[in-house]
Amino acid sequence: MDRRAFITKAQAVIVLADPMFIAQRQRIAELALSHRIPSMYHLRQFVEAGGLVSYGADYKDLFQQSAVLVDKILKGAKPIDLPVEQPWKYALAINLKTAKTLGLTIPQSILLRADEVIH
Repeated sequence: MDRRAFITKAQAVIVLADPMFIAQRQRIAELALSHRIPSMYHLRQFVEAGGLVSYGADYKDLFQQSAVLVDKILKGAKPIDLPVEQPWKYALAINLKTAKTLGLTIPQSILLRADEVIH
């Protein structure tokens, strides 16, 4: 049997958090778009590079959250006594130009929830 019979075209791609992927975000976004594959990421920088959508922790907010913990430690709190925390805020970014190129319509209800919409 021909192996090519088992190969199917991806219908979407999710790019996981990895320094190599972040460094190659422009190339990854371009490849996904050139193959007309919707793409999702964890950082808005991928959406700025041409990716379709990102949803992940807001890194600016994470740094502020870290500063609060450092402040507590500097004021005498023992690190072992501090609770493990999840991010306080997540951010949704959508690239409408990419959506249009892919022939996708993003529902208004999703656009209204987005923290950033790139036109």
